[in-house]
Amino acid sequence: MLRPQDTATRDRRSLTGLWRFRADAEGVGREERWFAAPLAGARDMPVPASYNDIVPGRDLHDHVGDVWYQTDVRVPRGWADQRVVLRFDAATHRATVWVGETEVMSHEGGYTPFEADVTAHVTPGETVRVTAVVDNRLSWESIPPGVVVETAHGPRQKYMHDFFNYAGLHRPVWLYSTPTTYVSDVTVVPGIEGEPTAERPTGTVTYDVVVEGEGSVRVRLLDADGAEVTAAQGPAGTLTVPDAHLWAPGDGYQYDLVVDVLGADGALLDTYTQKVGIRTVEVRGTDFLINGRPFYFRGFGMHEDHNTRGKGHDDAEMVHDFELLDWIGANSFRTSHYPYAEEVLDYADAHGIVVIDETAAVGMNAAVGAVIGMTVDQVFSPDTVSERTREVHAQAIRELFARDKNHPSVVLWSISNEPESHTPESEEYFRPLFELARELEQHRPIGFVNVMYSPADVDRLMKYSDVVMINRYYGWYSDSADLAAAEANLEAELRQWEEHGKPIIMTEYGADTVAGLHDLSGSMWSEEYQEELLDMYHRVFDRVEAMAGEHVWNFADFQTSRGIVRVDGNKKGAFTRDRRPKAAAHLLRRRWTGRS
Repeated sequence: MLRPQDTATRDRRSLTGLWRFRADAEGVGREERWFAAPLAGARDMPVPASYNDIVPGRDLHDHVGDVWYQTDVRVPRGWADQRVVLRFDAATHRATVWVGETEVMSHEGGYTPFEADVTAHVTPGETVRVTAVVDNRLSWESIPPGVVVETAHGPRQKYMHDFFNYAGLHRPVWLYSTPTTYVSDVTVVPGIEGEPTAERPTGTVTYDVVVEGEGSVRVRLLDADGAEVTAAQGPAGTLTVPDAHLWAPGDGYQYDLVVDVLGADGALLDTYTQKVGIRTVEVRGTDFLINGRPFYFRGFGMHEDHNTRGKGHDDAEMVHDFELLDWIGANSFRTSHYPYAEEVLDYADAHGIVVIDETAAVGMNAAVGAVIGMTVDQVFSPDTVSERTREVHAQAIRELFARDKNHPSVVLWSISNEPESHTPESEEYFRPLFELARELEQHRPIGFVNVMYSPADVDRLMKYSDVVMINRYYGWYSDSADLAAAEANLEAELRQWEEHGKPIIMTEYGADTVAGLHDLSGSMWSEEYQEELLDMYHRVFDRVEAMAGEHVWNFADFQTSRGIVRVDGNKKGAFTRDRRPKAAAHLLRRRWTGRS
């Protein structure tokens, strides 16, 4: 599914702005056909944004079930004889959409786009009503999983992941046009001929174009100055790029692959431009190689999480976060624990930031759930995470890979965060998903993120993974306040993982810290303790040769569900939720940049 863009043959109209909004606490809107008329009793709601924190009070913050969004849009009169498409970049966690009174699409999964051809339901030059009902409920058949508990006081959503279940239309909505003969998909696979570390490398771009309708394909590769580097005819092939400027960490150089569809008379029927970063990714022994050179991940697990807007995408917040990553010396991040907005990956592409791209399969672990207040006897079973869940999970992998396959910044896929991975049931569940991932992806490594409850001596899934990614909290959840014991136990476990002969990335480590809390004895929750703990981890990392990266948990404090183990959210950030640096941010800047 291609991103909407403006070209010589295509137009797009953003539906960002204020929509009419109404929560459906009684769940009657579908039966009463709220889509069939202007939404009664509605209030204004910004799109994109999570709805939970916009309005004071608990009702909307803790709402469980359907909410309704509605807007009117005038279809440009110039779109006559064009194909008209309605696209939602995300709706958390599922949605059904109507144009006028006609249902045009439904989608399961809160973080990937979906669209429908609505040409038959609109008239260029006239206004049309667009209505979407968005359901935030999690179940054992959703990704991530959860349980809705019916109580005398109404439904309560329970889940086993440690971040708040923000919901709504988090990302832009588009109405766009294409010709009736159009490019429907472009896949690019970059490569390098010969030695990738050569001074003047020869790059390759293998491309595959899918066209709906009749037409011939011409492709042109342009450099960043707009000069044509090479060209070819046909819907598939490989372009050779002598003296290629490689995409690399810290150097987000990209070419433009211009795809033209031509009629029998040579007239231009459609044109689409795909950004291309030429680079290679390889795992060799305990090295993670980008362009043939060992790469060491420095950065964070992050969250799309901000005051007021929740998970709603905002360009100003995005650019500020990337500037903070640059200031602190980070070269990478993980999209924990769901696919991020496509704008974020575009920005990472353009600025040479490396990304571990993760599905929303988080919370598949009874032990983790118990820590944050949800108890379940067995997480993988016919009554909990089951074969039906795996079908939804598989579709999430397909949609993630299809959406992000062309991003050079994405160098590693993570198909799950912190699942139970030491039981036969977990292996039975995940083995087909690893097989699917390898069918879909040919040139990137694939893995998952292991949790402390499934250590190296019992884990059953790491054999399917190209990279060892682990989250560990020695000195916090275990060996609490005893950093000497934590240091010994951390190194002992890393030595066990080292025996796998794969690169090891510590994808989470850290300590909750209240900004401004200081203590001369370095007590837990103080800024001093966070610094001491990070320092200890870094000493251990520097002694283990198989280490290929360190991602602190977390970039910034973030909101969670309410509970006795969290005070206004998770406080493990190097920055506060409003992006003020803690002492740990300066410690990391010194380690990663050598500057104070």
